[in-house]
Amino acid sequence: MTEPLPEALVGALRELARVRRLLVALDFDGTLAPEVDSPEHARALPEAREAVLRLLELPNTRVALVSGRAIGSLIEVSDLPDNTLLVGSHGIELRLDDPDAHVALDSSELERVDVLHEVLSQVADSIDDVWLESKPAGFALHTRLATEEDSRHAHLVALSEAQAEVDDLTIRQGKNVLEFAVRSTTKGEAVEHLRRYTSADAVFYAGDDVTDEDAFDALGAHDVGVKSGPGATLADHRVAGPAEIAHVLSTLATFREGDVHEQ
Repeated sequence: MTEPLPEALVGALRELARVRRLLVALDFDGTLAPEVDSPEHARALPEAREAVLRLLELPNTRVALVSGRAIGSLIEVSDLPDNTLLVGSHGIELRLDDPDAHVALDSSELERVDVLHEVLSQVADSIDDVWLESKPAGFALHTRLATEEDSRHAHLVALSEAQAEVDDLTIRQGKNVLEFAVRSTTKGEAVEHLRRYTSADAVFYAGDDVTDEDAFDALGAHDVGVKSGPGATLADHRVAGPAEIAHVLSTLATFREGDVHEQ
């Protein structure tokens, strides 16, 4: 059983529920879903998924997943209705109300992706329990299963080799993962795009990783940000983890289902 939510957070959710057009934007791993060793096995907690489904049914309320995962992976693990807005690869991929998501890289970007793949594959193949995930504009080097020493070594070598061989890389460090992309975008830019697309009067955002800080930084005075788990954050509120995030979303849905907001 989760602890009661902080009074300040409950008050913020109550006020947020009153806005006419609300955007609920959510990271997936570590926020809706507990972290797992194999990313393909991640699933949202049942309570979190139920709360998201309730929010999706409400008028003037849009729900978006904003993830570092590629869109295809995000679709598979989230298993949510098609009216869920999806942002993958930290904003490089978008699937809004169009069922198709496309990323078109130019010839120069494609060449850099090929070089990057060669460099990072050599690193992954040379160190135990380190593996490479393909992304639309780059790759993620996963080290969760590696020893701490091997993980540190993999990160150092990958950074050095990739930066030596490929110009203008965007590099993001997360929990046991190092991501390299030939195109730059952030979750903050994604949130701003979603805000405009949905004409939202206010935004709720929840996330757990370093990359979510860009999204928290994009929030305004009337928005609500909730950090899932430990670590420095720009979010105004924090809860312990995915179970508590599920409680937050359920509480927001309950407030939003009432007659308090301007439908």
